[in-house]
Amino acid sequence: MHPAAEADWAIETRGLSKAYGSVHVLAGLDLRVRRGSVFALLGPNGAGKTTTVRILATLTRADAGQAVVAGHDVTAARSRVRRAISLTGQYAALDEEQTGEENLRMMARLRGHSRSAARNRATELLERFALTEAGRRRVSTYSGGMRRRLDIAAGLVTDPQVVFLDEPTTGLDPRSRRTMWETIGSLTRAGVTVFLTTQYLEEADRLADHVAVLDGGRVRAEGTPEELKKTVAAQRLDLTMTGRSAYAELAGQLGERALHRAPEELVLGVATDGSAAHVRTLLDELDPTRAQVAHFSLHSATLDDVFLELTHE
Repeated sequence: MHPAAEADWAIETRGLSKAYGSVHVLAGLDLRVRRGSVFALLGPNGAGKTTTVRILATLTRADAGQAVVAGHDVTAARSRVRRAISLTGQYAALDEEQTGEENLRMMARLRGHSRSAARNRATELLERFALTEAGRRRVSTYSGGMRRRLDIAAGLVTDPQVVFLDEPTTGLDPRSRRTMWETIGSLTRAGVTVFLTTQYLEEADRLADHVAVLDGGRVRAEGTPEELKKTVAAQRLDLTMTGRSAYAELAGQLGERALHRAPEELVLGVATDGSAAHVRTLLDELDPTRAQVAHFSLHSATLDDVFLELTHE
C-alpha cells in the first residue's frame, strides 16, 4: 500500500482472494473506505461479504492480496488491527444470564479497564444507547433491537477507529431497525468509520456515503448511492399493458431498452429524464394508437434496481 493513503483511508485492500476448496469466494477484491464514513458492501447470498469482513477483522487469512485496516496490515500486525476495530456479527454475542451493565463491565475489564473505569464506561455506553433503564435487567429479557444496541455498545468499550457491522439489523422489526440506523449515524458523527454489510438496500441508501456491489467475489460497481442509481436510470417510466399480446409486442420492440420486465404484472419499464415532454414523447412512440398502454407511472431508480441489474438476480 502507498503510505500516503493512510491519511485518507481507514481500510484499503488490493487483490484479496479466498477459496474454500474449489469454491472461489473472493477473486482479487479491491476496496477503499474513507475515514469517518459509512461504507456499505452489498451482494447476494454467497457473494463474499462475510468472508471479506472476516479477513479485514483478522479472523480469516486471505489466500492472496493485501489489506490494511486503521493503518495496520491485517496479516503482519493482527494484534494492532484488533485493538483498533470492533466487530458485530449477525447474531448478538452476549451473556444472557448477565444484566446489560454486567455485560459491558465484563467487556471493559477484558479489554484492560480497571474496575472503576469499567463501571464508568458501562454507565456511559448504557446512556449513549438509551439502555440505562434496562441496564440492570438480564439480557434474556431484552427485545431483539435492544440486544443489537447492547452488542454494538459492547464493541465500543475501547473507542475503536473502525466498526464492522455484518448485517446488523437482520431479523429486527422496522422500528428497531430505524433505531439502529440512528445508532450507526451517531458513530460516524463521533469520527468512527463504519463498514456495513446488509441485505436491506434501503438501509444502504439511507446510511452509506459509499456503496460497493459485490458479486462473484468481485466489485461490480461502486460509488455514492446517487451515482449508482444514475447508472441504471435517474427515472423510469413503467408501462402497464392492456394484455399479454400487447406486452409481448412491446417487449420485442424495446429489446434491451427495457430496464424492467414484470410479465406477470404486464409491466415494462424504460428510461426517461422524468420531464413531461419526454414522457409524452415516449408514450407517442411506444403506443401511437393509444390502445396498448392501460396506464403508466414514474419510478425513481433505487438501489434495488442497481442490485438487480448488476447481480442478475
